[in-house]
Amino acid sequence: MTFSLHGIRHAPRRVAVMSVHTSPLEQPGTGDAGGMNVYISQTAREMARRGIEVEVFTRATSSDQPPVAELAPGVIVRHIPAGPFEPLGRDELPAQLCAFTSGVLRAEAFHEPGYYDVIHSHYWLSGQVGWLARDRWGVPLVHTAHTLAKVKNAALADGDTPEPRTRVIGEEQVVAEADSLIANTAVEARQLIDLYDADPHAVHAVYPGVDLERFTPGSKSAARDALGLPRDAIVLAFAGRIQPLKAPDVLLRAGAELLHQRPELADRLVLMIVGGPSGTGLEQPQALRELAVSLGIEKHTRFLPPQPGQALVDVYRAADVVAVPSYNESFGLVALEAQACGTPVVAAEVGGLPVAVVHGVSGLLVPSHAAGEWAGALASVALRPGRHAELSANAVAHARRFSWGRTTEALLDTYSQAANSFRRSLELLPEVAV
Repeated sequence: MTFSLHGIRHAPRRVAVMSVHTSPLEQPGTGDAGGMNVYISQTAREMARRGIEVEVFTRATSSDQPPVAELAPGVIVRHIPAGPFEPLGRDELPAQLCAFTSGVLRAEAFHEPGYYDVIHSHYWLSGQVGWLARDRWGVPLVHTAHTLAKVKNAALADGDTPEPRTRVIGEEQVVAEADSLIANTAVEARQLIDLYDADPHAVHAVYPGVDLERFTPGSKSAARDALGLPRDAIVLAFAGRIQPLKAPDVLLRAGAELLHQRPELADRLVLMIVGGPSGTGLEQPQALRELAVSLGIEKHTRFLPPQPGQALVDVYRAADVVAVPSYNESFGLVALEAQACGTPVVAAEVGGLPVAVVHGVSGLLVPSHAAGEWAGALASVALRPGRHAELSANAVAHARRFSWGRTTEALLDTYSQAANSFRRSLELLPEVAV
């Protein structure tokens, strides 16, 4: 296993990014849009600032979408028709990979050979497309899984649906074919090696970043005023897609337990859930609201749709604690964004969250999903002003260790290494007599 270093030797001129199932133009927090969208958008912008052209290929979901849209100067998004002009579930998308790949190859055919220098695919569906494009274009394939089926299936939430065998096989194929594999943490890198038999020399651990210009500390009172929250409230927040994997129900159950233990909080406690149904959460889109009613905490719970831009910053600033109770996270960008705003995070001790949150320093890690344990952890941060202030200051300092600029430099170094390895592999191929 290798770790990417800063300062690349030969930057690519043009990068083709594959993002089949979700577009960086979509609002994170609902549907299939989440941290991966942020990752693609931010790293593409950073590459463009360095003079590198980035083209993102994604599936067209509406006939109103233009064939090409600009995400930022130097970054374009190509909407490839593949299947009906409507959103499709991830289980329906494998059947459209042939059409999508055809559209990608057709777009490249309008250019001179060698137009793209590297392909970076995100999620296994994109990896399948990138694998074929790599062979057609003769350029290296770099792949980021973002989540892994074998890891998710080993830590399913109660009642959640396991990832299908189709995905497991698809991931195994992409891992075997990619020239380089980007893992968000050393933990994920080890999972690729141990669970998918990845070549250790092909795996690079590159931490995601956070937008340190947008996510900054600010006035809690102003943020609460903007959201219509009482200034003296105790606000516990969740931000993300509403699905069993992300476990927003853990926050509701912990809130109910906290009220049972501390009934004097009844006039002040607010549980804020920000996001929209996604994945298996679409099967019961009202399940979380119904849970709040059954727990008797509906009057303490605020449901908000996904919040863009400054509104999301206000959510983080308004909260006393942000909860990230997921059953699996390859990293956990929400945790990093909240800390950059000066809000301590209480997170599940899974996946990459122990990297995003430093236990006892910038927040707390909880080893289970039990309501009582979560209630205790949330209370120990939100209800102790001195500890809260210390964690808040440390959270800002910790988040500043991460930036999208640093992430992008590491990615570009990995691209360079992949290109060198790819060239060497071509040189070893036997000549074919014509």
